[in-house]
Amino acid sequence: MPNRLPFDSAVATGAGDDGSTGLLYGGDRISKDDLRAEAYGTIDEAVAALGLARARLGLKEEYGVLSPALRPLRDLVLRFQRELFVVAAELATAPEAWDRLEDGRTRVSADMVTGLDRVLRDLEAHVTMPHEFVVPGETATSAGIELARTVIRRAERRAVTLARQGLIPGTHLLPYLNRLADLLWVLARAAEQAEDRRATPSHPDRRRGGAGENRSTTA
Repeated sequence: MPNRLPFDSAVATGAGDDGSTGLLYGGDRISKDDLRAEAYGTIDEAVAALGLARARLGLKEEYGVLSPALRPLRDLVLRFQRELFVVAAELATAPEAWDRLEDGRTRVSADMVTGLDRVLRDLEAHVTMPHEFVVPGETATSAGIELARTVIRRAERRAVTLARQGLIPGTHLLPYLNRLADLLWVLARAAEQAEDRRATPSHPDRRRGGAGENRSTTA
C-alpha cells in the first residue's frame, strides 16, 4: 500500500489512494476496477451527461428563449438524474447489506419502471419518429440526452454481467435501465422537434423527418 501524503481537505480522505473504494453500507472495500464500481461509476457518467442537457435548457430559460414545448423536458431530465442515484445505490450495496435497501430510495422499484412506461407512451404520442438511424447533434440539448442514452446502455451491459453473477438484489434494475435508454432516444427527438428541428439521418441521401421505425437504440 502506498504511503499517504499529508493533506487537509474537506473532500479527499486518502482512503482510496490504494485503488480501493467503499460501498454504500460499508463492509469490505472493493477495488476501483471491480465490476460493481464500474457499473455505478457508469451511472454517475450518465447523470453528468444529463446535466449537460439540463444546463442547456437552464441557459435558454435564463436568456428568455426557452420555448414552452421545452419546459417539461427540464423537469423530466432532473427526475431521471435523481432516479439514477437510486440505481447507483442499489449497484453500490454489498450482498450482506441488501436487507437495508428501500424501494424507490436505494433500490429500483416497480413503480419507477412503470413511471418510465407512462412517460414513454406520452412522448411517443406527440413525437414524429424518424424512418431510420439518426446522427446525434441536431441541438445541444438533444446531443446531451443522446450522450446519456449511450452511457446508460453501457451501464446496462455492466449490470447484465452483475446480474449473471448474482450481484443485483432487485428484479427491476435491468428493466429500468433498458426502458430509460429507450425513453431517452425519444426524449432527444422531442427536444429537437420542440425547437422545430429534425434529426439528421445517418444516410446522406435520406430526407429528414417523417414517421416510422428503425430506432436503432431500442431493445
